[in-house]
Amino acid sequence: MTTDPETTETAPRAEDGAGTAGGGGAGSDRAADPMPAEGLAEGSGDKTPAAGGPDPADGSPGPSQDAGGEGAAPEMSEAEAELAAQRVERERIERRKAAKQGPLEAGGKLSGKAADLLAAVRAVESGEKPVASAFSEPTPAPRRPTAPEPARRPQPVAAAAAPPAAEAVASVRAVLAEGGAPDTLASQVAEALGEGAQARLRSDPWQLLRVFGVRPEQADTFARGLLGADCRPDDERRARAMTVWLLEQAALAGHTALEVPALEAALGRRQVPDPEAAVRDTIAEGEALVFQDALESAPPGGDEEQERPVRVLIGLERYALAEESLADGLARLVNSVPKEDGAAEDWQRAARSAAGSAAELIGAVAGHGLVLHTGSEASRIEPATLLREARRLGLRAWAATHGPAGRDQFGALLARLGLPDDERAHAPLATVAGLLSGGEGPGRDADGALDLDLLIVLDAPQLDVETAALLVESLPDGARLVLSGDPGVLWSVGPGRVFGDLLAARVCPQIASRTPDPGPLGELVSAIGIGELPQVDAPGKEVVIVPVRDAGEAVHRTVQLVADSVPRAIGVPAEETQVITPGHGGAAGTRALNAALKERLNPGPGRFGGFDAGDRIAYSPAPGRTLPGRVVKGDAEGLHLECAGVSVVVPKERVEQTLRHGWALTAHQAVGQRWPAVVVVLPGDAAQSLTRPWVYTAFGRAVRHLSVVHGADQALPRAVAEIQAKPRTTRLLALLRPQVPTSG
Repeated sequence: MTTDPETTETAPRAEDGAGTAGGGGAGSDRAADPMPAEGLAEGSGDKTPAAGGPDPADGSPGPSQDAGGEGAAPEMSEAEAELAAQRVERERIERRKAAKQGPLEAGGKLSGKAADLLAAVRAVESGEKPVASAFSEPTPAPRRPTAPEPARRPQPVAAAAAPPAAEAVASVRAVLAEGGAPDTLASQVAEALGEGAQARLRSDPWQLLRVFGVRPEQADTFARGLLGADCRPDDERRARAMTVWLLEQAALAGHTALEVPALEAALGRRQVPDPEAAVRDTIAEGEALVFQDALESAPPGGDEEQERPVRVLIGLERYALAEESLADGLARLVNSVPKEDGAAEDWQRAARSAAGSAAELIGAVAGHGLVLHTGSEASRIEPATLLREARRLGLRAWAATHGPAGRDQFGALLARLGLPDDERAHAPLATVAGLLSGGEGPGRDADGALDLDLLIVLDAPQLDVETAALLVESLPDGARLVLSGDPGVLWSVGPGRVFGDLLAARVCPQIASRTPDPGPLGELVSAIGIGELPQVDAPGKEVVIVPVRDAGEAVHRTVQLVADSVPRAIGVPAEETQVITPGHGGAAGTRALNAALKERLNPGPGRFGGFDAGDRIAYSPAPGRTLPGRVVKGDAEGLHLECAGVSVVVPKERVEQTLRHGWALTAHQAVGQRWPAVVVVLPGDAAQSLTRPWVYTAFGRAVRHLSVVHGADQALPRAVAEIQAKPRTTRLLALLRPQVPTSG
């Protein structure tokens, strides 16, 4: 198989900063270490850096600079806004960490190996025993600690962190050279390891694995070059680094934690001689957390002291604390009474003025702090109606989307629906990242909470646990939150399954839209959502299937469709047609397709780091976000872009890491956006990467016309009928269960 699977579609290019010692380059296509279903899924992995490191031009849109609206904060670039939001999240986690009085737990009793592991860790953490003795003697199982009070809401940060000092980069470069690693990694290593990076790397060469994209075999080669004969496979530093790396890979695949057997099995496949000791040592050194979750409630009428089935999980602190914080915040919303904004009669009148599912949504929001809304593209009219009616009632209501393209499309829907006259110029819309960073939205009140009464979040399946936690913690007491989205699309690039877990938890009202997507495209996408792939009547050529024999023909026909057939037959110009393919690599991946499309649509020598003025690009200002745009020019300052109506300058040293050509995208990059025409490319070697959510997402990006360049034969109907998304290991359900009663 040569085409990168969907789960590795954000893997860096081989030329993206690349290779480390030991061949292959850190930027080569890669997948996470295969693990059982309960752990890290096979082939899943490179979606977004889990430690905040630089990501090579992948993901989904970042915040926009030009959003207006009441109380709008000063503008900042997409990169600054996203990094500011990440700094807020890191500071919040540090505060929660300081407030913790004990390890995270949720569940009943443990026995055997699990109890020994937990007890040993507690002994080390409490200082009762040194590491050496704690893991050799039995200790009673720990009791559940009292949950801490939620941390104070964070204030927005106005600027991004400064890059590492030149002296620090130079000293790291010297260590890298000594171990035979490329000096181009120096800046990334200095940023990932922070203060004293040179000393940390020299004392523990496997710390190189902290850099996004570096593989274990490359870190091993570097360690051999630096340590010589002292480099051994049973080195406890290697074991700890490998454990943390595997947990990072799990996060890239969407997991917030891993079960102990899955983690130990993966360590064994990475030639760690004693996986159990590696896990214990990693926990004892504070590089991971251990906790237990009850798998189910105690049986009705049973003995309360009866042992309940539990699972023991290991996770990185940032995701564990984010998920716990999210559960606390959601419980606060569900259990609190919403602010009295408008009389009950006014809410009832607003509901009566709407129709169908929109009326149900307004009625549910009137009396609840948290409401879930599900539906496909056409159902967005319902949260738009809610936003309009809430504003008419005098609520400070805002909507937030995954990215600028979705924000602008929702704004056009609001304009057609009709906002109050004084709000038409500055609609109450923002992107999620812009809202959190302060670059967009209503601003913050004196307590640091968002200055609003109702927040409607579109594209809710794209929320990862960290973003969702920060969003929920930013809501003031008495505010209402509506999470709206299509549960059939691909899940978030970051770890967690927030929207899906909440739907499964059934802790709040859920309004399922009855608004169907119109026309042949709507009929096709709706059928895919339930596992069917019908032939649809398309008299206006809304859906066209183009069979191909191999990847070379797929590239040729794709270029022909974008440059000639679609503009001539459908009337959609090439600049409004988007190509979507399963991965970056392979003979028909985004790299090959973009090269062919550039040659036809905007040929040039690539004067500016491989780009020319007029090139269509995908700009990733921060991990997991892609912003479509065009190259305006290049000069000594960097590459000048136009993205969503905003001018962006990318410094020369960041071009390789943050830019790709954008005529062809992956489905994860395209989610949250739609185009008049879409060409989906399915070469034969992509068959193993197809799933129902992937096909549903890719086909659903088209508004007027969909061409399918089809070389996958029966793999396409089989994927739609049988292959669901890979499961993710998360803790949100277990954390919510004791705090919020189910709604039936």
